[in-house]
Amino acid sequence: MHFLNLYGMVPSHLIAQPKFDSSLFFQFIPLISSQFLHGGWLHIIMNMWVLWIFTDNVEEVVGSGRFILFYLACGVVACLIQALVFPESNIPTIGASGAISGVMGAYLRLFPRSKIVTLIPIFFYPLLVQISAIFFLIYWFLLQLLSGSLSVSGESVGGVAWWAHVGGFVTGFLLSFLVKRRAHPLDPFHRNFPY
Repeated sequence: MHFLNLYGMVPSHLIAQPKFDSSLFFQFIPLISSQFLHGGWLHIIMNMWVLWIFTDNVEEVVGSGRFILFYLACGVVACLIQALVFPESNIPTIGASGAISGVMGAYLRLFPRSKIVTLIPIFFYPLLVQISAIFFLIYWFLLQLLSGSLSVSGESVGGVAWWAHVGGFVTGFLLSFLVKRRAHPLDPFHRNFPY
């Protein structure tokens, strides 16, 4: 637990009880290091699965080098939003979800007309359907916003940093405006984009 308190982003360490001394490095490094820590195999598998779905298209448009900076920036802002909403929380925030949410926000803006293959389990029968990216991503974002609004404190969010998801998503969406849209071979509608 000491490791997570040191390298996970603990809102109270950053906002409520900042220490401006020789530990300054350890106060701000968790904004990056927390993005690479996870709370178990299921946590990392789910994050990597969502990252795998959305990243390749966004990375191709942004460029590999700039994508790393984009990804980390979304994660840092996601951590800061979570810390600002729950400044007294002593629970370490860990995981790549905030940064991945940023990738999803950029995907919404860059590929709104794409389709996403989604698994819908009907009893024991898995049904694969294609749904519009814009529907899926807006629905997902509204769920995060609602869940975040219903959470009362950093301790009562059920282990999910809803506001980090919201902050990362909005950051990714806004940062995508800095990217000049190029034709993407996997986007069948790329000719319809005016930019």
